[in-house]
Amino acid sequence: ARENISLAPALLLQIAPASAPKTIPFPPSPKPPTIPRGAVPNPSPRASPPGSRARARDTCCRDPRPPRVRRKARPGGGMYVVKRDGRQEAVHFDKITARLKKLAYGLSQDHCDPVLVAQKVCAGVYRGVTTSQLDELAAETAAAMTASHPDYASLAARIAVSNLHKNTMKSFSETVKVMYTHFNERSGLMAPLIADDVYEIMMKNATRLDSEIIYDRDFDYDFFGFKTLERSYLLKVGGKVVERPQHMLMRVSVGIHKDDIESAVKTYHMMSQRWFTHASPTLFNAGTPRPQLSSCFLVCMKDDSIEGIYDTLSECASISKSAGGIGVSIHNVRATGSYIRGTNGTSNGIVPMLRVFNDTARYVDQGGGKRKGK
Repeated sequence: ARENISLAPALLLQIAPASAPKTIPFPPSPKPPTIPRGAVPNPSPRASPPGSRARARDTCCRDPRPPRVRRKARPGGGMYVVKRDGRQEAVHFDKITARLKKLAYGLSQDHCDPVLVAQKVCAGVYRGVTTSQLDELAAETAAAMTASHPDYASLAARIAVSNLHKNTMKSFSETVKVMYTHFNERSGLMAPLIADDVYEIMMKNATRLDSEIIYDRDFDYDFFGFKTLERSYLLKVGGKVVERPQHMLMRVSVGIHKDDIESAVKTYHMMSQRWFTHASPTLFNAGTPRPQLSSCFLVCMKDDSIEGIYDTLSECASISKSAGGIGVSIHNVRATGSYIRGTNGTSNGIVPMLRVFNDTARYVDQGGGKRKGK
């Protein structure tokens, strides 16, 4: 056993290790040529003649998509606003705060904090928001804080008025020209908002009227009053408000007094200083092609018949169209169950008839959507 153990290392040394199989390296396969995005590859030398299916296979690798263009990153994390002239600008929150501080002059610094309003506005900023929308958001935010202090209502009104001033023209005469040359794109016809005779008077005295207007008086309105003016009273072109409150008052004054410019200017100053105001139909229609200035109309039922009832209904609809309020006397309409000789039937009474009048007044609202008929 000892001999066998001593011979084992010798045997191990004499046994040569088995040689590993030799590997023959293959040449690397050629890489396909890289085609940049948007490029068209060269046709192969074996391209098929025109009109064959093989030609379509040769050109199927074309990429119709245009090459990508990397846009430069915008400052401010990609947030930007669209200014009133269409330019894009990075969001600067300090500009929002500075604008609100400027409009908060004279208000209580202890109870009306424009910085807090600016913080809430900044929370609602999104990419591509317009500066006009930011002003609307700021005004609504300040108005919602009125319960904490009344000065927030004043701040909201100032923001809304300032926004309107930035979106409209300062010149009264230029604004009148825009309203007079109004073109209805749907009908393809001219639809002037100013009467011809009133327009001539305004253009004749344009310099005097422009110099008399004091735009700072627009800031005397509270938020609710200004939004009511903006929604119903100020004239619009293409769905956008083009008048300022002072423009409306001057239009009404000239529409009432016509060539008497001194009286028109005096009326303007008294209304703009809030000594008095005219009724809604006058503010709606003065100076326009349909100057219906009366507020209320009393109408009697023409006859207790289908013709008389519906003639009266048509008259009421025409009055409501021009922003007039209506009172109707129906004393001559027969009661429920009364005999009708023409049809040998009985009357349904006044209630169904009054429903028709009420629905007509709601449909033909006063001033074309400015307020509900009544």
